[in-house]
Amino acid sequence: MAIRTDGLHHVTAIGGNPRRNVDFYARTLGLRLVKTTVNFDDPGVYHLYYGDAEGTPGTLMTLFPWEGVTPGRHGTGQATTTSFSVPELSLGWWEGHLTKLGLQTTRSANLEEEALTFLDPDGLRLSLVAHPQGDPRDPWDTPLVPAEHAIRGLHSVTMQVAKEDASTDMLTDGLGLRYVGEHGDKLRFAAGDGGPGALVDVLVTPNAPRGLVAGGTVHHVAWRAPDDATQHAWREELLSKGVEVTEILDRQYFHSIYFREPGGTLFEVATDDLGFSVDEPLLELGRALKLPPWLEPRREQIQGALPELNLPDENNPEVAETLANRQTQGV
Repeated sequence: MAIRTDGLHHVTAIGGNPRRNVDFYARTLGLRLVKTTVNFDDPGVYHLYYGDAEGTPGTLMTLFPWEGVTPGRHGTGQATTTSFSVPELSLGWWEGHLTKLGLQTTRSANLEEEALTFLDPDGLRLSLVAHPQGDPRDPWDTPLVPAEHAIRGLHSVTMQVAKEDASTDMLTDGLGLRYVGEHGDKLRFAAGDGGPGALVDVLVTPNAPRGLVAGGTVHHVAWRAPDDATQHAWREELLSKGVEVTEILDRQYFHSIYFREPGGTLFEVATDDLGFSVDEPLLELGRALKLPPWLEPRREQIQGALPELNLPDENNPEVAETLANRQTQGV
């Protein structure tokens, strides 16, 4: 395989009430809402992007929050756990923080990693992983979650499959990942040098029920490509292997192709270029509804059908800095 991904670009899941979604990901988890837009294929539904200050690839969790969505079912053929990276000594703080907010958490340890697993309000399985080698990425700095404990970005995803070989072959031959060993009851694969943001675990459960992608489940997992030329070559290589791949799609902030790995999980390859400041300044990210040019003529109709979001003041970097300073000074 000549083309290899550098790791995870983003994970996209399906949620419920949009206001509750913002409250959980922006306040409880302390992520920045870096883009408020809509599902380009179904503009009656928000598409909310959460990540670090700039929405750097590898930090992004995105949600389609859909009021009244039918609950899904975790099982084979989907990514069943999305893990975030946190500092090594922060799990105790997170355990107290989440418990105080009424969330049930479970501690576990595999290899040298400790993890704290819990569900979001719609039943999506999330995990915070303390990586012993640390994570050099800068967090989104907000008093809602102190910087010394804050999420650094994605750590890994867990794919659940009924059969091992075809899915793992796709990871190695289709994405350029390498097998790095067993991790508890999972097989671990890594992109590049590995580490947070470049890992995927495969859980093989032949007798488990098939998953149903709906509310509280992952819709797709996106992998990084540096630019359009690499993505185009990647698409041609996948096609040459007999993989059904979409045309290259304009997602406004990156370009994308989609295909399913043999076990059923939907994969995306998304480019690192463009970014979230192409249509609004860095300081303003996430604060206004942004639409692609082809949907802009329908703005009034689209905006009128969407509920208002209660975005925290801390989403604005200048406000976040002021509040953090006041907190430090005990004001």
